[in-house]
Amino acid sequence: MLPSGNSSFDSPLVHILRHNESRKEETVNFARRVFLIAGIYGLIVLLPMYLLEEKTGRDFPPPITHPEYYYGFIGVAVAWQIVFLILSRDPLRYRPMMIPAILEKAVFGIPAVVLFLQHRISTLTLAAGLVDLLLGVLFILAYLNTADLAE
Repeated sequence: MLPSGNSSFDSPLVHILRHNESRKEETVNFARRVFLIAGIYGLIVLLPMYLLEEKTGRDFPPPITHPEYYYGFIGVAVAWQIVFLILSRDPLRYRPMMIPAILEKAVFGIPAVVLFLQHRISTLTLAAGLVDLLLGVLFILAYLNTADLAE
């Protein structure tokens, strides 16, 4: 941190360094917020699904015949939400994990769009895929913006 003083006597170098510190803080805060929101949102959406197996089978036929896939999907997805929460704590330290986090969003979002265009999924499922794609884009921005800050 640079010492604060009378800014009228600060050299141009001090102004540049203060601006760079401010930019770094804004960039890191953006990444923190993006991953925190993604993790919390994901847990809010996914955790209730543990109690909704039968309802999911009724609302989106056919009924679930392989519950191990249903619960396995939820479990893996919940684990990724924890990764997002960890990323939100220190985005620079865990920056390499942003790459698989981006992939995690793309592997559902892209197929959701394709399946919707083929009339194979509902609008509700498409909406969930689009949320993942939006979060994936925000993850990409966080990754790119932290490139010159990572150690």
